[in-house]
Amino acid sequence: MASKPVDVMVVNFNTAGLLQPMFDALRQADGDKLASYLVVDNASVDDSVERLAKVCPEAVVVSNQKNVGFGRANNQLLAHLNGKYALLLNTDAFVARDTLDKTLAYMDAHPECGVLGVRLEGRDGDLQPSCRYFPTPLNVFVARTGLGRFFPGLKMVDEMNWDHGSVRECDWLPGCFYLVRREVLDQVGLFDPRYFLYYEEVDHCKRVKEAGWKVVFYPHTTVVHIGGESSKSVAELEAASRQISAYQIESELLYFRKHHGLAGLALHMALVTLGDLVLALKALLKGRGRAAITACWRHCRATWALLFDTRFASQPTR
Repeated sequence: MASKPVDVMVVNFNTAGLLQPMFDALRQADGDKLASYLVVDNASVDDSVERLAKVCPEAVVVSNQKNVGFGRANNQLLAHLNGKYALLLNTDAFVARDTLDKTLAYMDAHPECGVLGVRLEGRDGDLQPSCRYFPTPLNVFVARTGLGRFFPGLKMVDEMNWDHGSVRECDWLPGCFYLVRREVLDQVGLFDPRYFLYYEEVDHCKRVKEAGWKVVFYPHTTVVHIGGESSKSVAELEAASRQISAYQIESELLYFRKHHGLAGLALHMALVTLGDLVLALKALLKGRGRAAITACWRHCRATWALLFDTRFASQPTR
C-alpha cells in the first residue's frame, strides 16, 4: 500500500485531555486520507498512553521511560517516516479543515520550500507570533529590557507589525505546526539533541536555510494554538516555574555558542548582565519592591551558573 503524503509527528507530555480534540481536528482535515500518525509519549504520569490507544489506535507509538526533551523525542520518530513530508504538531495545536490540503498543495507547488508554517491564533482568536527573525544577543537584550526605542530598525524576534496576509519567507517558524520536506530531513537531519526544550526549531531553520532551502510563512489557513500545556505540566510536576526558565536559558547559551561563536557568547553574557541591571534599576525606580529586584539577580546568577555547567555552552546539562 502506498504511503500517505505526510507523517504527523506528535510529542505528548501529560496532555491526555488534548489528544481527542487534536486528532478530531486532524480527521476533519482529511487526515485519514492524507496522514499517518507517529506519537512519542515522553514519560507522562497522566493516562496519556491509555487515552492514546483509544483515541488513535492506528498511531505508531513510542513510550519513553523518562522525559528526553522535545527535540530528542521528535528525533526518535525519524526512523518511522514514510511520507513525502513530516508535520510536527503540538498536542495543543488544532488544525483547520483546510490546513492539510492547502499546506501540502503549497509544498508540492514550491519545491524550493523546505519548511512551512501557518497563521497561528490563540483560543480567543488573537494572532500569535507565527513568522520570526533569528535571535541575536542584541535583539534578545532589547526585547528583555524594553529599550526598543533606542534601536530603531532592529529586527526583533517577534516582529508583529505587518499584515500577516501574504506568503513570505522568514528566518524561523514555531514548532507547534512545522511542516518539513522529507528531503530536508535526509539532508540536514532534524533537531540538535543538545536542546532539551526551546531553540530546537530556531537552530533547525538556520541549518535548513544554510543548506539552500526556503523557510516560508503561509497565511491562508489558521491553526489554533492554545500554548503552554506541556510546560504547565512541567511546572506543576516540578513545582517550580524557575526550571522552565532554566531550560530556555541553557538552550539560548547553546545556540549562541553554536551560531555566534565565543565572541557572540561573550557579548550575550555581557548583555544579560547589563539587562538584569537595567531591569533591577527600573524596578527600583518604579517602586516594585525587593522581589522584582531579587528576580533580576536570580536570573543573572542562573545564567552565569549555566554557562559554567555547560562548559561555556559547549554541552548540555541533561
